[in-house]
Amino acid sequence: MACIQSCTNRVGWPKSEIKTEIKTEMSNMKFNQGSLTLHRTINLYPLSNYTFGTKDPLFERDPSVPARFQRMREEFDKVGMRRSVEGILLVHEHGLPHVLLLQLGTTFFKLPGGELNPGEDDIEGLKRLLTEILGRQDGVVQDWLIEDSVGNWWRPNFEPPQYPYIPPHITKPKEHKKLFLVQLQEKALFAVPKNYKLVAAPLFELYDNSQGYGPIISSLPQTMSRFDFIYM
Repeated sequence: MACIQSCTNRVGWPKSEIKTEIKTEMSNMKFNQGSLTLHRTINLYPLSNYTFGTKDPLFERDPSVPARFQRMREEFDKVGMRRSVEGILLVHEHGLPHVLLLQLGTTFFKLPGGELNPGEDDIEGLKRLLTEILGRQDGVVQDWLIEDSVGNWWRPNFEPPQYPYIPPHITKPKEHKKLFLVQLQEKALFAVPKNYKLVAAPLFELYDNSQGYGPIISSLPQTMSRFDFIYM
């Protein structure tokens, strides 16, 4: 079985024109005031409710960081901005909310998710990726409940930095990453690739800890603070 551990210049809004595909995406977003809920509740189940097995290693498409950005550059010339999605899976331990993270090596952590195929729907793509990464191997189809969209991050250039906004001077971002909250079932079996470790990191450890977890993961405590957790 896999081991799981508890673990000054001011700028305004962008003034330059945003890439056509981004403007189209924004205009297609539908806001239904009738569905607005001021007090959202999310059920958190104990970490002990979940079973974690192992499966064959799951390797990255690119052998190195430079290779990753080179492929991104080549694909940008052909299909435009990369679209990616990641899922936030929450459990609780000792009455504290924890986020399930994939750990590669000793210092690299990531949320489960990845790149979408050209034209692929966000939700269906995330379900596909979650199944590829954590789906069980006994033929039982995993039922992923995508609860809510909770964040947008943008990569301005073919470089590591990502931001929760589009910088004013950027007209053609190179990647758009969306974060989704995934409501876990009361009990489930997950299969973790052998080259990864699945860890449960408490929100207090992530808070203001971009040095250890990067800007996206370290921002999750603030992102999740708008939800009311029910400890089941």
